[in-house]
Amino acid sequence: MIELEGVPELVDPVMVAAFEGWNDAGDAASTAVAHLDKEWKGEVFAALDAEDYYDFQVNRPTVFVDGGVRKITWPTTRLSVIRIGGDKPRDLVLVRGIEPSMRWRSFCNELLGFAHELGVELVVVLGALLGDTPHTRPVPVSGVTSDADLATRMNLEETKYEGPTGIVGILQEACTHAGVPAVSLWAAVPHYVSQPPNPKATLALLNRLEDLIDLRIPLGDLAEDARAWQLGVDQLAAEDSEVAEYVQSLEEARDTAELPEATGEAIAREFERYLQRRDPNAPPGGHATDGGDGSSHLRDNPSGRTRPPKPPRPEGEDGDE
Repeated sequence: MIELEGVPELVDPVMVAAFEGWNDAGDAASTAVAHLDKEWKGEVFAALDAEDYYDFQVNRPTVFVDGGVRKITWPTTRLSVIRIGGDKPRDLVLVRGIEPSMRWRSFCNELLGFAHELGVELVVVLGALLGDTPHTRPVPVSGVTSDADLATRMNLEETKYEGPTGIVGILQEACTHAGVPAVSLWAAVPHYVSQPPNPKATLALLNRLEDLIDLRIPLGDLAEDARAWQLGVDQLAAEDSEVAEYVQSLEEARDTAELPEATGEAIAREFERYLQRRDPNAPPGGHATDGGDGSSHLRDNPSGRTRPPKPPRPEGEDGDE
């Protein structure tokens, strides 16, 4: 483990983690953490030893040339810190890496060691899964936890998922057993257009994250990228009657499933969220974006698409892990 010398005492820190691989459909989760790191200029203070956790025949190192010198980048997991000032300062510890190939328990224990040393009060793990969701509707983002008290306090679902899991589920359970409050946020990515990137799903995760931790997140060009992405998918669907018909069936199923939620209270809650995101003077927790957590205007040309038949999901049927 790398010593944490030089890392200042953090204020009300939250650890936000995402891992490339099985739990990262469309690269939505890892891109969300990369966005936070870029917008807030995170400073890397630690990297896990790649030899301990990665099979280099699965995740191969890369060679690059820097100033005429050939160098190697090894697959690993890096931690960076973000200092956020303002009226309500809250610092972030970002964990960004690749799902490890081995020694998952040791991997989680090492991350928990960092969390303990830094005084982390909450761990939020981001994930994305393939789902039966139309690209024309808001991206569903579920917040789940294994802690019943935390679920009640933060208005989350208590996970009931059973089945194969990835590092997101393992890390969340490790936090729970260690007494560290932990939440995972899952975005559902349309399985018929699963190729990365998916800025709409990334935007939805960040919007849900800022609500969860009460911190306004600078979104940069992400909302516009999301609109461009959806336009590209719209155009592809319009060129293929089979895909267009399938998307319509998903829309009808989604609208029917959500109809019972269209109560006065639910509508008022969503309208309040809309106003917070449109009003730059609104209290923290919202952001002035045009699309929020997945408006129905999206645009960019994805690298391709698959046909309607459903592939296996990366993380259980309901995405609760």
